[in-house]
Amino acid sequence: MDMNFKALTALVISGGTILASCNNNAAKTEESKDSTATAVTAGPQSFGQVDGQEVLQYTLKNANGMEVKILNYGGTITDIITADKQGQKGNVVLSYDSLSGYQQKGQPYFGALIGRYANRIANAKFTLDGKEYKLAPNNNGNTLHGGLKGFDKVVWAATPAGDSSLQLVYNSKDGEEGYPGNLQATVVYTLTPDNALQITYKATTDKPTPVNLTNHAYFNLSAGKDSTILGHELSLKASRYTPVNDKLIPTGKLDPVKGTPMDFTTAKKIGADIGKVKGGYDHNWVLDKHEGVLETIATLYDPTSGRYMEVATTQPGIQFYTGNFLDGTLTNTRNGQKYVQNAALCLETQHFPDSPNQPSFPNVVLKPGETFSQTTVYKFSVK
Repeated sequence: MDMNFKALTALVISGGTILASCNNNAAKTEESKDSTATAVTAGPQSFGQVDGQEVLQYTLKNANGMEVKILNYGGTITDIITADKQGQKGNVVLSYDSLSGYQQKGQPYFGALIGRYANRIANAKFTLDGKEYKLAPNNNGNTLHGGLKGFDKVVWAATPAGDSSLQLVYNSKDGEEGYPGNLQATVVYTLTPDNALQITYKATTDKPTPVNLTNHAYFNLSAGKDSTILGHELSLKASRYTPVNDKLIPTGKLDPVKGTPMDFTTAKKIGADIGKVKGGYDHNWVLDKHEGVLETIATLYDPTSGRYMEVATTQPGIQFYTGNFLDGTLTNTRNGQKYVQNAALCLETQHFPDSPNQPSFPNVVLKPGETFSQTTVYKFSVK
């Protein structure tokens, strides 16, 4: 089930060309209607307004009938519609039926692009070149996912490229959410002919600044038929992880997973050991790979639907999160579905949490003249 990386490399190059020119899940009947509507409708669909700007939903399609739907608000993935082993299509990410869902208090970043710094920064501050920068303490005294108004809550400039690719650009101003430097972030979503969603991220800055960009999709490969993902089987190519304190900040250690509930070096059911992990899984795994090399580092399998997802990335880490804070209270959910604890999982490719305060972790500071770059691919199939 290895990915065709020659094809992906070509796509990365083509994505670069585009750059240079500059749930949960619906019931089968609803998905069928949705697919039919998409087939006869050209162009993006209106999804509401934010701060006087129109929010549009774009649809990527390939010849296999797979579809991915994305908002210019937060670069949010609202749908990944792919078939199960019976050929029945379903949306495998948690989503809402309206923009108000994505704007409700406590909305846990469904499908959104995360920045300027994904994950947590301890005590909402860091020091860079001798200067202390203070951020918004929006998570137990820490900063989470960019602050009060991160990249998930802004409208990006969107440029489609045919039916299968969408470029999004956001200019984050110097001082926004406390971060230094004017940062231009460019993200390209591409749906490939072999049912992979490729996400390429690039960023440049005019002052040194920490950067960590990712996507926060919540996956449930049953397309909502199972209320939780505890029966999904996960593998992670990671022999170490970063243990955390009671506020989910890394201690600075890189501990071995062997002999612990954190060991996913061989695929196992997520529910097998989750009860042994206080609060559930919400940790960063240290990937067994060279940073910058695109390599398959995770697989996810739902035995009931037969859907199989492979994750490849150039990043050094991945945050595996089991939807521990979902409690069934979110409103405007797709088809009114209750998103209960463990209703979905996230596999967020990233640099390690709190890296600006942890000099032993891989560097996250982007300097003028440099380009932040990362590529992550989610490939779907059945078995």
